[in-house]
Amino acid sequence: MIKIAADVGEVAGADDELLPLLDAANVCCGAHAGSPTVTSATARRCEQLGVLVGAHPGYADRPNFGRVEVGIDAASIEKLVESQVALLAATVRPVFVKPHGALYHRCQADPQAAAAAVRVAARWGIAIVGQPEFELVRKAREAGVAAWIEGYADRGYLPDGSLVPRGREGALLGPEQAAAQAGELADRGGIDVICVHGDSPGAVEVLKAVRAALSIRPAADGVPPPKIGS
Repeated sequence: MIKIAADVGEVAGADDELLPLLDAANVCCGAHAGSPTVTSATARRCEQLGVLVGAHPGYADRPNFGRVEVGIDAASIEKLVESQVALLAATVRPVFVKPHGALYHRCQADPQAAAAAVRVAARWGIAIVGQPEFELVRKAREAGVAAWIEGYADRGYLPDGSLVPRGREGALLGPEQAAAQAGELADRGGIDVICVHGDSPGAVEVLKAVRAALSIRPAADGVPPPKIGS
C-alpha cells in the first residue's frame, strides 16, 4: 500500500493538523530547521499516532532552510546524515532516512553523496527514500539497502523526472492538482511513498485532497515506476 508522507518538525507548518493525516513522517533532525527538542516531541507524537518515523536530515543552513547547495564533500555528508539520524534515534529509532532539500537533490545526482547517505542507512538497518531512476535508489540497491520509491503530489516535474525548481512556474501544486497527480502516481504503480511538503501554503488541504484521491484509487501492481512528465 502506498504511504502518504510529509515533512514535519520544521516549525514551519501545521504539524498538529498534518500528523493525523500521515502514514509516514519525514522528521526534521534540527539542522536545517527546528531543534532537538522539537525533533523529540514530533517523534513521540508520531509514535502515539502510529505514524512511521523517518529521519529528514538536511544541510545546517538555517537561513536558506537547507535548500541551497553548500558544496561539502561526501565524507562530510556522511557525518552530517549520521549525526542527524542519531539525534532522532535517541528518541525513536527511525525506519527510513530521506535527505532534505538541497541535500536530497545532491544525493539524487551525485553518486558519491548518494553512497554516503546509503552507508548511514545500512549501518542503522533502515530504508532510504528516493525518486526512481536517480542515484539514491541506485546506490541503495547496489548496497542491498531497502529503497522506498517516492513520488511527489505537490511538486511539478520536469521531463527527466526531476522536480521543477522552486520559484519557477509550476513548481508547487494546489490541492486539486496534487490530488490528480497522486492519483496518476498510484495508477501507474511502482511508488511506495507519496510526499507532500509540510511547510508549503495549504499543506493540510493538499494532504486531505491527496488522501481522498488515493482512498478510491488502489495502486496498480507490476507496473514500472513512473517518470512523471515523460
